[in-house]
Amino acid sequence: MKTCLLYEDNDYLTDSPYFDSKSIIQDLGLNTLFLCASKKVIYEKTFVKSVKKEDPYILKTMQKVMMIPLRTEEQMLYRQEIVQDCINNEDMIRDLYAQSELLLAEWNKLGRSLKDKMGNRNPVVTLMNDIQLLSLFVNHLHNIRAILDYHHVNFKSRGLNALRDRLHEEFSNEFEQNLRKLLKDISFYTEGLTEEPDPDRTTITTPRIVLECTIENGLKLSSISLKEMSSEQKKFHKPGGAIDKVQQFMSSQIPDSFSTIKKSAVKEDISQLEFQVVNYIMSSTVPFMSSFSNFFDQLHQQTAFYVGALNLHQQIGRFDVATCYPTVCPKNELSFQDLKELVMVMEQRIKAISNSCSLKNKMLLIVTGANQGGKSTFLRSIGIAQIMMQSGLMVPASQYQSALFPSFFTHFTRREDSEMNSGRLDEELNRMNQIIDNIGENSLVLLNESFATTTEKDGSVIAYDIIKALIEADVKILTVTHLLNFAQRMYQETKEDVNTTVTFLSAERKENGERTFRMIDHAPELTSFGLDLYDSIVENRDKTE
Repeated sequence: MKTCLLYEDNDYLTDSPYFDSKSIIQDLGLNTLFLCASKKVIYEKTFVKSVKKEDPYILKTMQKVMMIPLRTEEQMLYRQEIVQDCINNEDMIRDLYAQSELLLAEWNKLGRSLKDKMGNRNPVVTLMNDIQLLSLFVNHLHNIRAILDYHHVNFKSRGLNALRDRLHEEFSNEFEQNLRKLLKDISFYTEGLTEEPDPDRTTITTPRIVLECTIENGLKLSSISLKEMSSEQKKFHKPGGAIDKVQQFMSSQIPDSFSTIKKSAVKEDISQLEFQVVNYIMSSTVPFMSSFSNFFDQLHQQTAFYVGALNLHQQIGRFDVATCYPTVCPKNELSFQDLKELVMVMEQRIKAISNSCSLKNKMLLIVTGANQGGKSTFLRSIGIAQIMMQSGLMVPASQYQSALFPSFFTHFTRREDSEMNSGRLDEELNRMNQIIDNIGENSLVLLNESFATTTEKDGSVIAYDIIKALIEADVKILTVTHLLNFAQRMYQETKEDVNTTVTFLSAERKENGERTFRMIDHAPELTSFGLDLYDSIVENRDKTE
């Protein structure tokens, strides 16, 4: 039984993750996103009442799934449909996740992980656990089917409708009733082996086993076959009680009969017979158990992702951020409206400035401008939106259109720390070399202040050579830079070319030095207006003196 909620034709995350997921998570601050996705928001009417503690499994699942990019538009649309259904049917996806989580917890109590480690155990114990597990499967599948049936009139996604259809096909009402009858027929076995029977019970379950066989010479039995198997309810008489003593006395007065209570050898034979019969009956359920053995694991993981998507959607709603389902366009295009840097919004609880952009036939975007003008924030906002898009999620914009880039890389400047085994420039060049070695089809590279750890002259030469080589390799590049010589050189080479694939944006700065944190079409300038920051510091110091 396949779940197929992440991919239409596959249950497992078999595609390769991003080459350097660790750098992408670090550079874009995605751990904040994963953490928010793992927390349920509790609303009271339209107000946030509380936010629950993070769910570690959802957090882990979001990180794993979001670091494996979708590769086709069809995959993205398939997942977007299910996300929309989950948003419109919140109870449904949370109930499915809870059912799968509960089943796995109960399964573990039966020693699932211990059995995996230790292999075969006592056959009687194994049979008992198999019977209990079959009962768990039947009960939870019944609940899962009921959840899907209750909400299916609201489903618009292929994924959820197909899951419901498969469940009805492989676990139909008739098949469920047959399994429940089987469990009822062998119920005597689990009750008979209970270590501590209920002292208050008034009935006891006993077996009715009918065998058919032939008798050969020497009264040997052969061709034994099971004809009937069922459990019967009888009145229970406590051992040692008056009725029990009468029954034992009557049995002892019949010379041609014997008591299985007194004959231990016969009792063992009967127990062995019961074990073999029940084990034989349970063998008929092996195909069913095998079919669903991985179903609950996959349902748990896949519903965890969609619960995370729902949580993330609700978290975004707390901060007045518009959202949309992104669409796919050719890789030399990129356009968006009202895009915000989601991680900053969630971490700082601020109303962030949005940006809009429309690039046609462009493969290189160079962003320059004033210091602390929002350039790095702008670049991160695109990177975060791209990762969310390639996960099938909504993005924090009123409109977002981009190509899918399974080969996605970030190269952000970093502070020198104890983990660095060489200088900062060496570290930057090593990371860039790894990116170049792993560039593939449909690659997108985000460069943030790369090669600013050396002189302006040397950094500009390095940036120019590397970026020109990447352009020739048909790689799309978005770069924020303070290497003004590099930016000017690229501008001079392309400003007269009407077919250029290079474009320039700049962080807007008003005449009084105020930053608007918006990116505008502008040629690169020969200054980053660092004196604005100096003047601001001096002015604030004078006010405090």
